[in-house]
Amino acid sequence: MAHNNTVLSQILKLVCRHEFESLAKQHHQGQKLRKMTRWGQFTTLIIAQLSGRTSLRDIEGNMAAQQSKLYHLGIEKVSRSTLARVNKSQPSSLYESLFNRLLHRCQSRAPRHGFRFKNRLLSMDATTIDLCLSVFPWAKFRTTKGAIKLHAVVDHEGYLPAFVSITNGKVHEVNMAKKLSLAKGSIVVMDRGYTDYSWYNALHNKGIWFVTRQKRNATFKVVKRRAVKKYTGLTSDQTIQVVGSKAGQCAIALRRIGYRDPETGKHYVFLTNNFKLAAKTIADIYKARWQIEMFFKWIKQNLKIKTFIGTSKNAVMTQIWIALCAYLILSYLKFSSCMDRSIGQILKLLQLNIFERRELMPLIRGQTVEPPGSINHLQTSFL
Repeated sequence: MAHNNTVLSQILKLVCRHEFESLAKQHHQGQKLRKMTRWGQFTTLIIAQLSGRTSLRDIEGNMAAQQSKLYHLGIEKVSRSTLARVNKSQPSSLYESLFNRLLHRCQSRAPRHGFRFKNRLLSMDATTIDLCLSVFPWAKFRTTKGAIKLHAVVDHEGYLPAFVSITNGKVHEVNMAKKLSLAKGSIVVMDRGYTDYSWYNALHNKGIWFVTRQKRNATFKVVKRRAVKKYTGLTSDQTIQVVGSKAGQCAIALRRIGYRDPETGKHYVFLTNNFKLAAKTIADIYKARWQIEMFFKWIKQNLKIKTFIGTSKNAVMTQIWIALCAYLILSYLKFSSCMDRSIGQILKLLQLNIFERRELMPLIRGQTVEPPGSINHLQTSFL
């Protein structure tokens, strides 16, 4: 009978073990680990993410039940006290570096975005993860509330998180955005929370296009008007100049586009420094920004980044970075399978079959592969 490694073993082969150990040496702190290695920590927490484990006791029980299928992965018996100690003491920066390595691999297989232009399209936003201040005293946000903030830039080629930063809840989105180094010619989309005219001016000078929504209290004067096709939902296409107290921060002319959504009837006003693309394309670009909202919603609903198995800052960061690594692994499997299955469907398949001995890609593609020693194969050979 043909031998197949477990589905988990095939998933972990997507992470280069030699590369991982090299990163582990760079991000080691304190004495040499004896009871649990960084690879053991990573494998344990990846299993917890993919199988939906919710606590240290739950993880320990799950690993003990599957111990016979884990020996070939180099994992010894997992103790919840040992796992908690490693999560608290060993730097989470290892998994941030691993995330960047996995991102590079995913980007090489990611499909293009659905627009005709060749510019890189990026959506920028942040989401808040609420924490109990009495349990996580380091995550101060309000007087009686704790939180951390996940800042992300999603690349529309494969909807991959091209940039991720985790800060305390008080850090404003635009302050983090100003630190980013974006490629010239990129188109970045953000909501009104990122309104900063001096930053818009800086993006324009660097050759970066932006698309955002205009605030209601913005003061401007119309320099030029262009005709629009109203049957497409467009209501205006203007060239404006910022006036008033913000005039000194934005010396460039901006393009102001009005659009009424035919489905909801809601009216939107967009600002951009791109005068080349069609007005309807600008409206469609902003509509595509919803993908970053879907990204935040998906990882909160399907991965463990809202309930934590540790209370220290390092343990929380470790869990979030490994969750994001799991997202990249799922994305890589989706791209490699060349199927229309969603990442959520792939995750459900893995939850049910993660310790089964069967081929990974046929499982994802929905193919039924009979091993050479199966009954059907023997019957066919006899006939």
